[in-house]
Amino acid sequence: MAGRRIVIIEDDEALGASAAAYVSRWGGTVHRLPRPDDTTLRRTLRQLEHPVDGIAVVSRDDIVALRYALLAEHLEPGVRLVVTLFDRTVADEVARTLPNCTVLSMTDAIVPSLLAGCLAPRYAMLRPHGDRVTAVRHGHGPGPGVVEQLPVRDLTAEGHRYPRTSVKAWFRSLGTSAKALVASLAALLTSFAVDIALGVVVLHEHWTDATWNAARTLTTIGSSHAADHGPGWYKLVSAATMLAVLVLAAVFTASVVDRFTGHRLTAILGARSIPRRGHVIVVGLGQVGLRLSAQLKDLGVRVVAVERNPQAACLPLARARNIPVVLGRGGDRFLLERLAARRARGVAAVGSDGLENMAVAVAARAVAPDQRIILRAGGDEVTTDSQSLFRIGAVCDFPRIVGAFVAASVLDSEPTSVFISGGRTHALFSDSDKVVDLAAWDADDSSPQRTPAPRSWHNGTRR
Repeated sequence: MAGRRIVIIEDDEALGASAAAYVSRWGGTVHRLPRPDDTTLRRTLRQLEHPVDGIAVVSRDDIVALRYALLAEHLEPGVRLVVTLFDRTVADEVARTLPNCTVLSMTDAIVPSLLAGCLAPRYAMLRPHGDRVTAVRHGHGPGPGVVEQLPVRDLTAEGHRYPRTSVKAWFRSLGTSAKALVASLAALLTSFAVDIALGVVVLHEHWTDATWNAARTLTTIGSSHAADHGPGWYKLVSAATMLAVLVLAAVFTASVVDRFTGHRLTAILGARSIPRRGHVIVVGLGQVGLRLSAQLKDLGVRVVAVERNPQAACLPLARARNIPVVLGRGGDRFLLERLAARRARGVAAVGSDGLENMAVAVAARAVAPDQRIILRAGGDEVTTDSQSLFRIGAVCDFPRIVGAFVAASVLDSEPTSVFISGGRTHALFSDSDKVVDLAAWDADDSSPQRTPAPRSWHNGTRR
């Protein structure tokens, strides 16, 4: 890797800085271009003293990443190109069109670590493939852990140890419209049953006639003719029942219309119903949250996602995958209690805002003191200081993992997974069952005093 010349085109300073730092540690020379326009990129590539060995496009926006990838291929045809893309359709097309291009997904880089934190904290990462899972156990010392092959059922079995929840807990998990629908239906059925019982006991009707007359009353068609000769108290009860049925029928009808015409992200029963035990709560339905939720669902683990933006781009994808989504703020105590945080397997705060994730972690700790919390963070001082105060199960350093993933790929290493164990960054490769400590790749002059600093360009001027 020593002597490689790499250009990093970025629109995220943290990710670009992390990737550049790894390339420099491994003996390469880095030129960073933050959000360059066409003229700046063309001028920069021409001003370099030597041809570049690789170009990495690091962006959270697929459109921006695709534009830079096509421009880089136009300016430097055939150069080693690494691009971060989320959409699999676009990624497959780019990889097919540009043979020299390797398409990476930042979610694929971070999800194995998050998955391990959610399901099995004794492992540093979990990578499913079919009915098996490649797992790397945390090492007891400074060295990397051991690679294991686990059946999926070993990871999902833990969710069955939670006791069954009550009807009250199920009703509490429903939204306002669903609660109105269930409550009005239950009240109508109760009124129907009471009317049948009164018809049999008080009016001495046959049970078939009593059922018929109760159904007529419930649908406001008419009432029993025998009621005209019934006692006074029965007439008062019947009048009150008919008035209540009139209101309940209106509420029930409105709730049914709302359920069918609205874009509901959860269901009362079925695949998109909110789980109440042995589930994982994923807060933040961005690219990472969606991929993590889908991976958990594919493994047979119940999951519910929380998203505060009703216009989030990933909501239709979650609906298509039958992933229940609750709109709200993940740091809301009442929302976490509604989602049965105490009975969950874990709470994963994986939004793009590190401070918001920390707020979710603190709220979850207050609601469920013994709950497993998984936090996506940026490795900043706020996260480090907060972690020393609050017990957090796993903290996944997003820039550090993605930066190492991009740097290794642009240097032709192409790991299948990058993860952190024991404070050190490790990688797993498809052609080996051994874990590699990426510190072993550091160049001989990789000490802080001797490592060349990544160069940054702005408007064609070196900084």
